[in-house]
Amino acid sequence: MPTELPDSGVPPTTRTPSTSSTLSRRAFIATTGVAASGAVVAPSLLGTADSATAAESAAATAGPGGRVSLTVNGARQTVTLDNRTSLLDLLREHLGLAGTKKGCDAGACGACTVLVDGRRANACLTLAVRLEGAEVTTVEGLAGDKLHPLQQAFIDQDAFQCGFCTPARSCRASPASVRATPRSAEEIREWMSGNLCRCGCYVKIVRAVQQAAAQGR
Repeated sequence: MPTELPDSGVPPTTRTPSTSSTLSRRAFIATTGVAASGAVVAPSLLGTADSATAAESAAATAGPGGRVSLTVNGARQTVTLDNRTSLLDLLREHLGLAGTKKGCDAGACGACTVLVDGRRANACLTLAVRLEGAEVTTVEGLAGDKLHPLQQAFIDQDAFQCGFCTPARSCRASPASVRATPRSAEEIREWMSGNLCRCGCYVKIVRAVQQAAAQGR
């Protein structure tokens, strides 16, 4: 049987809203809007600060600059660059000569071979600022109005597939690089051993060099 509590006759107490503790609807909306705008503005301010920090960091890590004047494929070039810039990056990034390829970037594959004062050199291992007054020849400078005989020999003998290593091989086997013209296959293989061919066209490469050598290149 349910038990009923006796009626004390005292009405329940009611709380009178306090002006200081009660948040009106209008005040709540206003407060929420300010908080949301702050959340939007804060990331943009942080992004600006991050950008400034990144710029300062880049400036701090940038090496000292230098100025170098050299002759590339018969044209005099004067360039201001970072002292750490390689000849390979000078040719490709500053002068727009993309024929010289970037392979291993460690001097192991020979894809960046060019001629510096008539001698073959790995452009990725050569600092550009050390070439003041030097004469550099790339694959773009081998031919004139028509293909160099060595380049034509590579076409005649089908001595390439992807062609990635061909510019460097053309420089390595050019007459300016080869002092005593190799005739035998063994001599040619030894002379060309510093250039790797990913496609394995070594037999046809030897034939191309022999053809060019027979023509006096």
